[in-house]
Amino acid sequence: MKELETILRDRILAQGPIPVADFMAECLLNPRFGYYTTRDPLGAAGDFTTAPEISQMFGELLGLSLAQAWLDQGAPAPFTLAELGPGRGTLMADILRATRTVPGFHDAANIWLVEASEPLRSAQESTLAGHRVEWTDRIATLPDHPLFLVANEFFDALPIHQFIRHGDGWRERRIGFEDGQFTFVLAPPAPEPMLSHRLSDTRDGDLVEVAPAAAALSKSIGHGIEAHGGAALVIDYGDWHSLGDTLQALHRHKPSNPLENMGDSDLTAHVDFEVLARASPSAHTRLTPQGVFLERLGITQRAKALAEHLDAKPLQSHIAAHRRLTHPSEMGTLFKVLGLYPKSAKPPPGLEP
Repeated sequence: MKELETILRDRILAQGPIPVADFMAECLLNPRFGYYTTRDPLGAAGDFTTAPEISQMFGELLGLSLAQAWLDQGAPAPFTLAELGPGRGTLMADILRATRTVPGFHDAANIWLVEASEPLRSAQESTLAGHRVEWTDRIATLPDHPLFLVANEFFDALPIHQFIRHGDGWRERRIGFEDGQFTFVLAPPAPEPMLSHRLSDTRDGDLVEVAPAAAALSKSIGHGIEAHGGAALVIDYGDWHSLGDTLQALHRHKPSNPLENMGDSDLTAHVDFEVLARASPSAHTRLTPQGVFLERLGITQRAKALAEHLDAKPLQSHIAAHRRLTHPSEMGTLFKVLGLYPKSAKPPPGLEP
């Protein structure tokens, strides 16, 4: 049994079954054995590939959307250009390259990366060499300036609680240890005030997921945007409303049992965008499929321009990347985009209010 498994087993045997959220937090963020704290999880050597790693076009178009939102709000200076969970820094590098010709944008921007992983901070520093970058592990420490922020595949990794409807109450799904193995168990029925609004749209046996940190983060981001100006682009897989078990694990680019390979698998769950939108005191856009968002920003025209300088295998890879980002059977529909912006401003380009 691996060290993290031993830690979790001993905790469960001493205290009883633990919430799924506690399990995810340990597996992902344990200081010594957590998935994110001990490695670079991206790319062929990791467990997943994000949109910025697929094509430069993704970050370029997000950068131009944020830059236009900045111009639409009067080009405030200084402002904070921030990313949550920035991976290797590829997305921010593409944003900065695409916006270098926007007059005044770079001069006014203070770049902040919200990142807890030391291995990934090192990768980001290398990728963004030549740019002045600040790091923090908490959104609350960002400066009180206009905030232009992107969060790509960040909210899906926040720990979730799972509850199963039982009459007018709920049974929390927890993780126990029985007969020498980890297993899902149910806590006794109890009322859950934070799920009182879900009694009207669920039935007995339905499973609902709740990520408490997601609402808190959206509230903090939206408060800063409404108070000081700015815009946020949240891109992730999920939908407007949460229903059903979406907890999943990836190990070496393949689906895995969440209760196996602890600390060596990426654990995620679909994002409930309704929670993010309703928690923010700012205005929010309609939830928009990623493919539609990128097409509105001109990804096909950009793809054609880049293709003029490619042939053979690089051209085939480029065409495949465009399809992967936009096609409904790939990332185009599964991934959604939500924008946050001041109630007194226009929504970020590519998104409807």
